[in-house]
Amino acid sequence: MNTALSPSGSGNRYQQLALLATAELFTMALWFSASAVVPELRDAWGLTNSDAAWLTMSVQIGFVTGAFISAALTLSDVWDPRRLIAGSAVLGATATAAIPAFADGMALAVPLRFVTGLALAGVYPPGMKIMAGWFRDGRGMAMGVMIGALAIGSATPHVLRPLGVAGSWQMLLYAAAVLALIGATIARLGLRTGPHQTPAAAFDPRAVRRILGDRATMLANGGYFGHMWELYAVWTWVPTFLAASFAADQSAATTQETASYLAFLTIAIGGLGSTAAGVLADRIGRTLITIVSMIVSGACCIMIGFLFGGPTWLVVVVCLIWGFAVVADSAQFSTCISELGEPEYVGTALTLQTAVGFLITVVTIRLLPVWESAWGWEWAFAPLVIGPAVGTWSMFALRRRPESRRIAGGRR
Repeated sequence: MNTALSPSGSGNRYQQLALLATAELFTMALWFSASAVVPELRDAWGLTNSDAAWLTMSVQIGFVTGAFISAALTLSDVWDPRRLIAGSAVLGATATAAIPAFADGMALAVPLRFVTGLALAGVYPPGMKIMAGWFRDGRGMAMGVMIGALAIGSATPHVLRPLGVAGSWQMLLYAAAVLALIGATIARLGLRTGPHQTPAAAFDPRAVRRILGDRATMLANGGYFGHMWELYAVWTWVPTFLAASFAADQSAATTQETASYLAFLTIAIGGLGSTAAGVLADRIGRTLITIVSMIVSGACCIMIGFLFGGPTWLVVVVCLIWGFAVVADSAQFSTCISELGEPEYVGTALTLQTAVGFLITVVTIRLLPVWESAWGWEWAFAPLVIGPAVGTWSMFALRRRPESRRIAGGRR
């Protein structure tokens, strides 16, 4: 028997969840590693706001490309997901370390960031597939822990910077690469497939067509797409917003390092939000939790602009509420897909969902500095409310469909 792909009796499912979340947390430090050192790169490379946006957008585009390739070839369902995660993490670490080693400007940095995104597409969706193999009941909680790890990992570069790891910007990128290599080691040596893991499926080019034709699945995707319209634009630009807001508040004795800490907290608190929402979703229903989360985060999109340059404590409070709510719903869209879709191709369905969702993020990451230039920070985040509005409608529609009885054990 091939033990790499067979259900393993070794390892408690919570131990496996902890290992999987740790591997993902460390690997996701790659995502915003270059964005976290934009202030230093402005001086070193003469970056513009457009250049800064491309340091994140190229990761998103790479991720989308990798996810579409993976979905089209059903890689998450035909390859051992542990090896896929480990190999992808090594590739991402190599591309990230190559920036301080070889790049002296955007011409090489952008392609390397693209490769990093391409690699991360082989980490996140396969990780969700492994988790689904360990958890049938409590899946919302487990998925929440996974998304929480993603949030904290993504925020990690912002806390490494003021802690002195980024005494030079090169050191932060090397540190992120080392964390990703640790994540790869955990994935390769520590992870096991669970008792609910479906066997490797045969390649079926019609699987994607069936996924796209399933009404309930596409409504869950609609919720996720609205959520993604908002999420990564917030994560990318809230550090810049905080620095600008503190600078505008003449009474605030804050520094760039303080803004970096608070940006870390704004993103990382999503780990708590995602986990708490997962526990509640298993008990009272996924569609309800996602609807409430999107209403709160949508309100913050509007409210935060009115606080620009206002009292630091109030800006921080609203940002923390926003950071908690903006990602609290994320795991539940993916969990819905795992409960509504064909078990044999759940990896492909999740990969397709994330591919389209991250393609949407490219649009708002690029547009937000345009909105800021046109309207100022007071209104720059306001158009993001479109996403939560669309997502809320989609989840209300899903809640009314009979297929929703398959979600969260009938709790919808």
